[in-house]
Amino acid sequence: MTIKNILVVDDSRTELMYLTDVLGKNGFSVKTAENAEDAFRRLAEEKPDLILMDVVMPGQNGFQLTRSITRDPLYSDIPIIMCTSKNQETDRVWGLRQGARDYINKPVNAEELMSKINALG
Repeated sequence: MTIKNILVVDDSRTELMYLTDVLGKNGFSVKTAENAEDAFRRLAEEKPDLILMDVVMPGQNGFQLTRSITRDPLYSDIPIIMCTSKNQETDRVWGLRQGARDYINKPVNAEELMSKINALG
């Protein structure tokens, strides 16, 4: 699977700008969403090859959104990497149980992120 288009879901504009910059410099096309509603709107517009998902967001959190996406037959094949400040082992395990393929703690290290994306592709 070739990863070209990435959807970044995060309520922090700073984080969205940082991740968009890192991914753009590495040749990826990036769309962003600031909440679950935005994310589903973006998914309907164009199905991404990968989703980077924050956990702590207003409304539906990233764990809930990951579960919704991975259980939807239209989107269940899209890999999700959680990118979050929730750094406890129980959070990581819970994220993976919701359907995430991988888990990265913030602040996101660009090299670690690229390594995880390349491992999926």
